[in-house]
Amino acid sequence: MDELRIHVVESLPFNENTYIVFLDSRPDCLVIDPGMEPELILRLLDDLKRRPAAILNTHGHGDHIAGNEAMKKAFPGVPLMIGVNEAHLLTDPSANLTGLFGMPITSPPADRLLSEGEILELAGIRLEVIEVPGHSPGHIVFLWRGSPSRVFRG
Repeated sequence: MDELRIHVVESLPFNENTYIVFLDSRPDCLVIDPGMEPELILRLLDDLKRRPAAILNTHGHGDHIAGNEAMKKAFPGVPLMIGVNEAHLLTDPSANLTGLFGMPITSPPADRLLSEGEILELAGIRLEVIEVPGHSPGHIVFLWRGSPSRVFRG
């Protein structure tokens, strides 16, 4: 069985983590929560020789969506996905809290909206979508039921 590989890119100034997740046997990957230093993410993808199958956002706060535009520009056909109750944060700096910091960030709109209980099959990886409102009203996590299980929570 293929081992799940996880590479983390920490973006400043909020120390936000972006996850690059893939299986050894495949050339594609998932990019989860591209942060405020997308050039670091793009460099790692190039070093790993991986191409995203999807860009996933756990929630719409600015530090977790700031790299979406660069990812979509570098990989225009790759779908951007976020929870159905977070979609408006992508395009509204007040809602995603970046307007409060005087650095309004927006993202391209989502290509697909995700709901509780959905199962995603992307890059050979099966993830379950679980809603966990609190940190953000429509926050979701991605659960991989492997051994050991992993939760990508943002």
